[in-house]
Amino acid sequence: MCDTLVSIPNFTASGNLIFAKNSDREPDEAQALLHVPRTIHQEAYLKCTYIKIPQVKETFGIILSKPFHIWGAEMGVNEHGVVIGNEAVFTRVKIRKDNSGLNGMDLLRLALERSENSEEAIEWITQLLKRYGQDACGGYKNKDFFYHNSYLLADSKSAYILETAGKSWALKKISSIGSISNGLQIGSDYDKVHLAEEKLNFPFQYFPKPKPFSFNRYYSDFLYTTIGRAVKRQSCSLGLMQEQEGSFSVLKAMGILKTHDKAEADFDPKKANTASLCMHATGLTNPSTTTGSMVAEIRKDLPSTIWLTGTSMPCISVFIPFFLGTSTLSGFTQPNASPDDSLWWKAEKWHRWICEDYKKRKIAIVEELNQIQADFLMKEKELFSKNPELKILEAFSAECLQKVDEFYSRKLPVNSVRINRS
Repeated sequence: MCDTLVSIPNFTASGNLIFAKNSDREPDEAQALLHVPRTIHQEAYLKCTYIKIPQVKETFGIILSKPFHIWGAEMGVNEHGVVIGNEAVFTRVKIRKDNSGLNGMDLLRLALERSENSEEAIEWITQLLKRYGQDACGGYKNKDFFYHNSYLLADSKSAYILETAGKSWALKKISSIGSISNGLQIGSDYDKVHLAEEKLNFPFQYFPKPKPFSFNRYYSDFLYTTIGRAVKRQSCSLGLMQEQEGSFSVLKAMGILKTHDKAEADFDPKKANTASLCMHATGLTNPSTTTGSMVAEIRKDLPSTIWLTGTSMPCISVFIPFFLGTSTLSGFTQPNASPDDSLWWKAEKWHRWICEDYKKRKIAIVEELNQIQADFLMKEKELFSKNPELKILEAFSAECLQKVDEFYSRKLPVNSVRINRS
């Protein structure tokens, strides 16, 4: 489960596009942060998560937040200010489950590597979808987790929702704000639509197409979409944005990603369900945790700021600023399957300890976390008021990363929660 939202420049306080996403994955599925510079390729083929495809001559610089074991990414930004997030959606199109295609995260990364604007990203995703399909597992330990994808794509000027069902897709341009969750939402109000001839799950192959044609009515799987409470979460994120026309900011976007289904005084992660934007796994009917979060401010003529947690549970995390063309992430320790010295696993030990007694233990650290975040935001604002050089932004980013790492490197209390190594 995931949630993604965007506000185009005419809606924000800064006049820049603001994009935000929570990546909800399996609880032990560490999220890696990766910065890949612009690259000239000599190889003829590229190995994605499951299949090889032809490589292009040159790929653009990207910053990604991605499941550690998958080639593709849940969210990211490229050097041209193209930003994309994806969502799992559940449809009536039959999936063979043979890993013969590209998963949604592969398609996202490929589009970022190859596109100079959001329209080119849409073209790349739809053409790759047509050629390879998306029959590819998106799970970690759950090897039976196959799904289709929706995307929120943007650049400094415009944003789009692209929804898929197999090789079929529908596209809608966003006029001011938009959000997506784990369900198809484009009905008959699409700007473009492409319908491929593919087999639907029984008995849906016998159902007639609605007139006028509605993409979500025809393709949505009712059961999984309902269990995931996609409509409730999408309505929540969109509603919170609508209240902030003309004043929407990076801080407010971070606040939306931290939102639970209940007031903080009543929220208990042990009783959480799929209605929360900041998700906490509880079991079979709620198997996902927010394992990584991003807020990106996309500027037209200045560097974009990519705020990434690199940790789970945004409600008890700090967003760290990163910038394309810098070396802050060059020596960054990537997480593995078991607890290690990466930022993600250091924070995870703290986060799971806090969730054992959330109300009491969160109070003990949240004031300090909030102050760290406020300091980062204030310093970033000051720097951009002076049209900073990239080396100044690089030093600022490295300082922020070090401060957060030092916070999570502290020793936990004696009776801290244990994480089983797998």
